[in-house]
Amino acid sequence: MEKPTEPASIPGADRDSRRFMVRGVAAVAAVGTVAAGLAVRAVADGAFAKYAGSALYTVLLCTLVAFCAPRARPLVVAATALGLSWAVEFAQLTGVPAELSAHSTAARLVLGSTFNAPDLFWYAVGAVAAWSVHAGARRRA
Repeated sequence: MEKPTEPASIPGADRDSRRFMVRGVAAVAAVGTVAAGLAVRAVADGAFAKYAGSALYTVLLCTLVAFCAPRARPLVVAATALGLSWAVEFAQLTGVPAELSAHSTAARLVLGSTFNAPDLFWYAVGAVAAWSVHAGARRRA
């Protein structure tokens, strides 16, 4: 006879453990993405560092979206992160992020300050990279 506390007998236990695992992987991926961004800034400069940072910004947003919505499909996660990245970039045309960035390091890191059209492409590169890793990991699971 099965005990009522065993995961197989608790309705939704498999789903809950899968969401917990997805959130754990997303959290680790977020920390890894931040570390990768800091490493790129430490060893490179110029256009490479700038655009790698742009792509990694969207990768980080993908990890955060996956953390918040662990059941979301990889395409939805990537599209949401890309949309957020583009929204932040276009918001820079208003001057509001520049004003906030002048008073806060956190705002400068999250919102930036100056619109740069090539960033839009590199955000898409980051979204595609994150989507491919997420989709591949999901297929393996």
